[in-house]
Amino acid sequence: MKTRKSLKIENISLIIACILFVCMFIAGSAVYDHFGSAATFLNLFNDNAYLIVVAVGITFVLLTGGIDISVSSVVAFTCVFSAYLLEKGWSAVIVIPLVLAVGLFNGFLIGYCVQEYRIQPFIITLASQFLLRGMCAVVSTISIPIDNAFYKEAALNKISFKFGRTNAKLYIYVFLALCIVFLAYYILKYTRFGRTVYAIGSNELSAGYMGLNVKWVKIGVYMISSFCAALGGIIFSFYTLAGYSLQNMGMELDAISSAVIGGTLLTGGVGNVLGSVVGVLIQGVIQTIVTYQNLNAWWTRVTIAALLCLFIILQRFISIRADKQKGKG
Repeated sequence: MKTRKSLKIENISLIIACILFVCMFIAGSAVYDHFGSAATFLNLFNDNAYLIVVAVGITFVLLTGGIDISVSSVVAFTCVFSAYLLEKGWSAVIVIPLVLAVGLFNGFLIGYCVQEYRIQPFIITLASQFLLRGMCAVVSTISIPIDNAFYKEAALNKISFKFGRTNAKLYIYVFLALCIVFLAYYILKYTRFGRTVYAIGSNELSAGYMGLNVKWVKIGVYMISSFCAALGGIIFSFYTLAGYSLQNMGMELDAISSAVIGGTLLTGGVGNVLGSVVGVLIQGVIQTIVTYQNLNAWWTRVTIAALLCLFIILQRFISIRADKQKGKG
């Protein structure tokens, strides 16, 4: 019954999110010139590849019933620290593994504190957020340009497509983001680790009684989240070719809202990474419409916040109905 309920909530939420994305894209195409082109659609991936990776990572944490609000600071620190080391003459071959290792270690510390010391995830990830954002300022308070051959090549390499008279392009780092999506989907759906993630989110106590390795899986999801945030920071470095201590303020809310809009329950146990990708694309469409309309960028935040509240209420309504049907059965 629990599985049927979870599948129902997840499927309905994902279907609604997909319908919303299609309707918004069609509406934008009807109102604005060139909005419905292939170039605009592919630019949703080009502009949000880093957010897709971060949202995928944070989905693992949300599925266990936890939360990670440190991801924006991890992204910012990755960008600033990478730019600083590259400016000092370090090779990209050393810098990229180093910042990814820093992300993994940050996730391990968070997960260990959550599991071993029973610290609330919100509190420990908030502390990590402040620490890493402060470290960004320690490294540099000004924007550091990246003038590295590998980063420039990664930033400019693209595959071009021609649709009639329209030319569209997809940057190489987008394929890296999509590889992360499919890898995460496989892990969650077809591995013991993924099944344990869902079991913890459904009922952590029962998962422990079943002999599942709750401790290391909970630590593992925070390591995955922080690693994906660091990888998202690298992709964002390719996108901007700069590092700045104040960039991506509030991005953790974008990642969380993408997952929730895509069908992931904040209470855990229900959701998947494909839904998180759809949530990111919906945010991208909203941002594009705001740009076409020449409105203040904060309207993007307002619209996303309204959608987030709507989907939380919708998920709660579906969950209550599923519980009632279970009681009748």
